[in-house]
Amino acid sequence: MPGAETLQLRDVEGVSDKVAYLLSIGDHPADFRIYKTTDAGATWTIEFQNQNPKAFYDCFAFWTPARGIVHSDSVAGAFPDLRTTDGNTWHDISGKLPAALPDEGSFASSGTCIATQGQKNAWIATGGARASRILATRDGGDTWAAYETPLASSQGAGAFTVAFRDAQNGVVGGGNLDPKHPNDAAMAISHDAGKSWTLTKPPPVTGAIYGLSYVGEAESHGGLSRAVVITANEGGAAWSPDEGNIWFKLPEVSGYWGVTFANAQAGWLVGTEGRILKISFR
Repeated sequence: MPGAETLQLRDVEGVSDKVAYLLSIGDHPADFRIYKTTDAGATWTIEFQNQNPKAFYDCFAFWTPARGIVHSDSVAGAFPDLRTTDGNTWHDISGKLPAALPDEGSFASSGTCIATQGQKNAWIATGGARASRILATRDGGDTWAAYETPLASSQGAGAFTVAFRDAQNGVVGGGNLDPKHPNDAAMAISHDAGKSWTLTKPPPVTGAIYGLSYVGEAESHGGLSRAVVITANEGGAAWSPDEGNIWFKLPEVSGYWGVTFANAQAGWLVGTEGRILKISFR
């Protein structure tokens, strides 16, 4: 990607066999960019280049190849988030989101601080403030509501990652980046579209949960549609077949930041030193 050699690529969303989007950061505000390819990565174009000196775009997600949203930490009490409805232009929707709490933001470590589902549902996980919250929309970003989660929140702590398996049922994970608080990793579950949350049993990991993902297959795989896999960097990784009542640690798996599944037989964890680990449930 000419011109992006010094940037960090923090999130990637492949929306078809040829179309994908990349979110970059760097040392300067203009290094926050959104790139798009329509030829399977042969060429890339810049669709958005940040001009807000205080914005920090953490992650993005898409409903369709042409409809998506990108989320930033708060600036002056608002979230300078953007939305595209045509896959080409991005427009500010900060006035549509709830007011931010002092110091509220999200975490870019996993690229999963936003989850989209269906045609119009989306959830954003936040932290860094007096409470960790979920910002939720049911109409594609036109209107939003904010709901508090039971995950502990402070500077460097809160909700990191969120996933929903349908319009009503989802999980949120987080913890604390401060190594002085290794036992704050936690996950909570919602059965009412993110309005209320209940802590699950503590996952067998330490630190902060950087990423989580539903396995995704239907009931033909023994109920694995409800299996959740989480990763917590050097704190390990684990999976649950029932959204947090029972946990199984993934042996000798650590140093991974993100996880996603295509189906029950094909999932990937990505982490430090460029490592990619494939995982399957048979």
